[in-house]
Amino acid sequence: MATSMLSGAKLKKVLAALEGNWQAEMEGYHTYQTLADRDEDPVRARVLRHLAQAELEHAALWAGRMEELGGTKPEYAGSPGGDANSLANRAGGIRMALRRLEIEESRHIANYGEQLKALGDEGSIAILDHVIEDEKDHYRELGSLLRGHYQASATAPKIDAKAVLEEMLAKRNRGRKQPGAWIGDAIYGVNDGLGAIFGIVSGVSGATLGDPAQTSHYVLLAGLSGMIASALSMGSGAYLAAKSEREIYLAEVAREREAIQMNQPEARELLSLYYQVKGLPEADALHMVNHIASDPDQLLRALASERLGSSEEALANPMVSATSGALSTAVGAIIPVIPFFFMQGIPAVIAAAVVSLAAHFAVGAAKSLITVRSWWSSGLEMTMVGAVEGAVTYGIGILLGKGGM
Repeated sequence: MATSMLSGAKLKKVLAALEGNWQAEMEGYHTYQTLADRDEDPVRARVLRHLAQAELEHAALWAGRMEELGGTKPEYAGSPGGDANSLANRAGGIRMALRRLEIEESRHIANYGEQLKALGDEGSIAILDHVIEDEKDHYRELGSLLRGHYQASATAPKIDAKAVLEEMLAKRNRGRKQPGAWIGDAIYGVNDGLGAIFGIVSGVSGATLGDPAQTSHYVLLAGLSGMIASALSMGSGAYLAAKSEREIYLAEVAREREAIQMNQPEARELLSLYYQVKGLPEADALHMVNHIASDPDQLLRALASERLGSSEEALANPMVSATSGALSTAVGAIIPVIPFFFMQGIPAVIAAAVVSLAAHFAVGAAKSLITVRSWWSSGLEMTMVGAVEGAVTYGIGILLGKGGM
């Protein structure tokens, strides 16, 4: 590929852009590869490895162009695991990580589109045209993976049914709950406790503000009582929800077992169709199902996993959910009450408001670990909700206090 006649300043700008592209592609490679190694779903893991290899090929194109333009060989500055080991991706689990990657691919497409107009280097533009088409394919593949109807791109290699089967059998006893589940429960618990007790503290403060000593006494009494009630309510609710989810799952599995016993050929055909939807050719899917069906228990697990979208190992533990929900709610609930242990009157109310709004922001920012929103946007939203809640309950407390209630 011929080099372009670029001025010193323009060449420096182009090389900086190409190195940025190289770094992004290498981070994508490490991210996809790490997620593939970690993924329990063999078909999805092979798709991720295909995407990792494509990112590596893109990086090679950018490195080659940099060399042609006289640039130095780039060195990867990111994490060995790419973005896969970030707190957000580890907390949110594989599906949230894929959603983030889908968004990241769309950003790459937009960024490369801007470079088409700005770089002014024919060799780089030729690479951009090729890479943009690949990135569009990646975006579609990630979307189909997320939505359960995988469609391979034209450049994707044929899935090796035998290799997928071996990987599936090797991983069949390694099912576990998504790592983001308990974190999501804990954040929800802190948010619930903080919101409920901040409202109580604001209302009682407004109603009793005429007597500083009385304010602290009643706020502590109401706040601590509310904290205990909220924690017990959240814990018992989480326990019952997790227990019900497990009972429903086991009932569905029992129905699947009965259906297999009554008509195993139909069960095999159904499982084969699930694998075909994921991208396996019909012959390979049938071959895989025949291997799985040699073990009735494995056939039941595979069919239940596909139909129910889960496994028994992935279900929440009722006691863990209860403990997480109760403790996190208690932690959130105690925050608005703390200033009243040490202060009285207006200063205590102001301190409680400041501490509570800061906690609202922190909880909102923490929610970005299990969502794809920016941390500051989520934190600001939570802060505004908390401020409105506190103002409304404080005003209602003042009205009730004046009314002698």
